[in-house]
Amino acid sequence: MPEQGRRRKLHLVEASAAPPDCGTCPYREQVLAAGRCVPGDICLIAHSGRQIDRFLRRNPEYAESCLADAFWERRAIAVRHAPLERIVELVHDTDEVVRRAVAIRLPADDLAMLRNDPDREVRITVAARIPVEQLEKMMGDPDYLVRQHVAERLPHGRLPRMVDDPDREVRKAVARRLPAFALKRMATDAEAEVRRIVASRLFPNDAALLLADPDWLVRLEAARRAPVEAIADLVDDPEPDVRALVRARLETFLKQEEAP
Repeated sequence: MPEQGRRRKLHLVEASAAPPDCGTCPYREQVLAAGRCVPGDICLIAHSGRQIDRFLRRNPEYAESCLADAFWERRAIAVRHAPLERIVELVHDTDEVVRRAVAIRLPADDLAMLRNDPDREVRITVAARIPVEQLEKMMGDPDYLVRQHVAERLPHGRLPRMVDDPDREVRKAVARRLPAFALKRMATDAEAEVRRIVASRLFPNDAALLLADPDWLVRLEAARRAPVEAIADLVDDPEPDVRALVRARLETFLKQEEAP
């Protein structure tokens, strides 16, 4: 076994679907004898992510020596167990799965170097973890899922800059988080799904602006929040759910008015 404190090294075989040959492992005597690997189950030279992961969980001291391995999956799994100061070297790895693993482990303050990664899953991970003060630089990302993650974390004061995002899902995320006093400008959004969220969160007087919306679900949400005196025109709404809600609110209001 290598001396304590020195980096363990294994001369790994090229990735292959064939069962691994323990004879190619230079440390088989020590590792196998100590019960630290199990052929066919816990093996670093196997072409199996599960076996590799089991091995490195049990023997993390070998992870660092796998960071330059030819097999992408071995590198990606090694990133989970290798020292943090070494994995930064893989931010430009040729395989996106490896870079995703790096993005998950890197300290948040170091994620800026992956902000423009060509893989959207890497950028999504960055958007979910990068310090909020750096999120603004990702508002213009070309992928809507990345921008959606940005909208879900961006400080409220900066969210108004995303109300006109070209993607509906992003605008929905913005509508869920904008303070009620800032939502009025989204009441005319082109998408009914966005307006429904807006109607459910507007101040009552502002919600009344959506009582005539062409989408009945938007009218329903607006009728829940608008002042009761503003909803009378909907007693004969073509949609039964809207009529039922409006009539129930009016009846409750009249009973309260008649009560001594």
